[in-house]
Amino acid sequence: MSRLQGIQYRMLLTALLPVTLVAVLLAVTFLSGRVGDNAQAQSQRERTLARQVAALSEFGVFSANTAGLQVVANSALREPDVRAVVIRAASGTVLASAGKPSSMASAAGAADPVLDRVVEPITASLVPLDDLFNPGNRAGARPQVLGQVLIEFSREAQQERARELLLAGVLVTLAGLVFGGLLALGLGRGVVLPILRVSREIERIGQGDFTPPPPVPRNDPLHGVQQALGTMALRLAAGRDDLERRVAAATSELREKKDEAEAATRAKSRFLAAASHDLRQPTHALGMFVARLAQLPHDAGSAQLVAHLEASVRAMQDLLDSLLDISKLDAGAVPVLRRPVPLQAVLNQVRDALDQPALQKGLRLRVRPSPVWVISDPALLYRIVLNLVSNAICYTPRGSVLLAARVSANGQLVRLQVRDSGIGIAPEHQAHVFLEFFQLHNPQRDRTQGLGLGLNIVQRTAGLLQAPLSLRSGLGCGSCFSVELPVVPAPVAGAAEPASDLAAPGSLSGLAVLVVEDDALAREALGSLLQSWGCQVRSANGLDAALAELDRGGPVQVIVSDYRLRDGENGIDLVQCLRERSGSAIAACLMSGDTDVALIVRARAAGLTLLHKPVRPAKLRSLIRRLAAAEPA
Repeated sequence: MSRLQGIQYRMLLTALLPVTLVAVLLAVTFLSGRVGDNAQAQSQRERTLARQVAALSEFGVFSANTAGLQVVANSALREPDVRAVVIRAASGTVLASAGKPSSMASAAGAADPVLDRVVEPITASLVPLDDLFNPGNRAGARPQVLGQVLIEFSREAQQERARELLLAGVLVTLAGLVFGGLLALGLGRGVVLPILRVSREIERIGQGDFTPPPPVPRNDPLHGVQQALGTMALRLAAGRDDLERRVAAATSELREKKDEAEAATRAKSRFLAAASHDLRQPTHALGMFVARLAQLPHDAGSAQLVAHLEASVRAMQDLLDSLLDISKLDAGAVPVLRRPVPLQAVLNQVRDALDQPALQKGLRLRVRPSPVWVISDPALLYRIVLNLVSNAICYTPRGSVLLAARVSANGQLVRLQVRDSGIGIAPEHQAHVFLEFFQLHNPQRDRTQGLGLGLNIVQRTAGLLQAPLSLRSGLGCGSCFSVELPVVPAPVAGAAEPASDLAAPGSLSGLAVLVVEDDALAREALGSLLQSWGCQVRSANGLDAALAELDRGGPVQVIVSDYRLRDGENGIDLVQCLRERSGSAIAACLMSGDTDVALIVRARAAGLTLLHKPVRPAKLRSLIRRLAAAEPA
């Protein structure tokens, strides 16, 4: 309804504006002409009456007949609009008067807003005579002025007639405007209503309602348009129905394909999980056997062969550990424990770990000391810096690698930088070096140059620590990786410095260890390695055998159990049963070839450390030492 009113209002304005302009112009022209004609007629009438009075007064003035002049004056006063009549002699003496002359009567012709004053001279008539010698009868002689007549006329009647004409003109104009407005409204409604019907039809179709429209009257000016809209709506409805059928068929087909893809994905996941587990088991056993083999005496050739074997196993373990780190980061299963950390301790650990590899390549690893303390997770920060420095050593053929900490101007942040004099990275590749398995200068996939996962792990770990990571590099100019960390005040003097996460306690000699492993080869390899470290090893392949070993006598100080055991048993339940049977919280850890994040969460909830196979012997030894040190007396 508001749209109808708006359109009608515009049409009304369009119709009335020219009509109003024409009507006003005509009214003004007509009224001005009529008022001018009335004024002219009034002026002529006033002049005629004054001449008549002057002619009638000629004899009276000549003969000084004041009574006759008074009669003439009274007769003139009875004429309409005459207000006063004054007859004067040539000398100015008033011979007769009628009415009430105004005080300005003496000033003939003076302006007055409501009066008109007419002055007419009284002259002697010239009578032609036969006396040719009479000079008064000469042709062209000026008539003699005997006096004058002054008549005052009122303008009130004239002004009243002007007002009546104005009122009549206004009424006629208004009537024309009203008639034009009604006509415009009627015509506009006749035009607007069909337009609104078409607009409603278009809006309805736009909203997806394709039902047939109501019948359209034949006399509708937009009959053809509305019929065309109805036909279009029917065609759109048919097209929509056909499209819905096609979409339904495509959706059903996509759903089937999706189900097939999900089934294939689940099958692939089961296959990869099983393959990962089955691959990790023998790799784990192989690592244990190789570690044990390396402890035996060998000649030069055998020692070199064992070293190559250790390097191959270590490369396989690096790949599996990196893949496991990626999966943990993807699943958000990496815990972050922030605390004040002395930056120098991290720098020392990195230097101790990579100083020899740098020297073997002919590089100089320079580490600038820094007394700064930062808020971070020491283990994760150590892995970030270790990966960056290791990557710099790998891609620097000659020169040096610099590890330095630069404090910002406001002292709130420290920028930990790893600079190298290596081959550098082109600007177009700098965003790609953080991708998984991306390596610029290793197309042959030489495993001695890394796996292409280090920088990806660095980027994700830095995101966990909320430490911005940046890169500046250029071809042939080396590279500079920077990590920003918040600075905290150093602890007061004498406060205990947090122990390094890489610190290791003492010997394992005489430590009673129970190994629970259902795989005979892995059980034998792990037991042999633990015995070489001086542990007293007792082995079991499941819960019953472990309980039997516990009941057989002799204390058990540490339990090392596989998670997945035979007959649906698992290492978490086994540790709980052994602790309940012994009546003490025996120190324990888990090993597993499963990389499922849910297992990590379960192990953490049970308070057990989980090692993923293949387990590095050094890492296992360090963990057993810590468990033995924490085991209650």
